[in-house]
Amino acid sequence: MIATLRHDGVVAYDDILADRVRVELAERVPFEERAMFGGLAFMVNTHMTCGIMGADLMLRVGKDAHDDAISRGARDMDMTGRPMRGLVVVPSAALTDDALVAWVEQAVTFAQSEPPKRAKG
Repeated sequence: MIATLRHDGVVAYDDILADRVRVELAERVPFEERAMFGGLAFMVNTHMTCGIMGADLMLRVGKDAHDDAISRGARDMDMTGRPMRGLVVVPSAALTDDALVAWVEQAVTFAQSEPPKRAKG
């Protein structure tokens, strides 16, 4: 794993996984990148769609698809002791090429189903 380090020396995200996600997103939609959750987030249609936390893939799948995502090997995203329904984390060991394509496609589809957020200001 090639890693990008935070200022305190902790691994922020896996650069190789980030590059794999960039390739998948670039084949589908315009996107932006932002530092978020101590890692890297990818924004589609003004919404956080997926991101890299350490070596794992975080995805916004929506509340209705949450349980299905868990049954497919994801785990709850839980940063504060309270799981965030609609957000899941897929462990790096489960991210074969085919799996990554399917997860990214699901997250992009959900992001595109939501209306864009209004610009602040």
